[in-house]
Amino acid sequence: MSAGNRHDVTQLLPLIDSRRHAPIAGKVGRPRGKTDRLLADRGYDYDTYRRQLRARGIVPVIARRRTANGSGLGHERWVIERTISHLHQPRRLRQCCERTHRMRLAFLKLRACQLCFLRRQHSF
Repeated sequence: MSAGNRHDVTQLLPLIDSRRHAPIAGKVGRPRGKTDRLLADRGYDYDTYRRQLRARGIVPVIARRRTANGSGLGHERWVIERTISHLHQPRRLRQCCERTHRMRLAFLKLRACQLCFLRRQHSF
């Protein structure tokens, strides 16, 4: 977590580096060891970050600034945006009122469990 007045792109490389050695959960089978591509919006369109991502073996799929919409990223990013919206739906999580980041993370994990439980109930 970082302050609300900091630009997101400043946290991009530390996030990528922190996930570098953690396996990516997902499909059945051998877990993937690293991220192979990064989807991002126009706010991350900086050539220096593109170069640094390529140096780490990650293909940056970032929309260019000052170009027409239609990059095709919206279709894939919509799933992530929707998930974040569902996680922050309760008022307590929308208004960051927790004293520590650990408490906020605990409530986010609790909300994720609740969403998984509700999804499982409706799938039968």
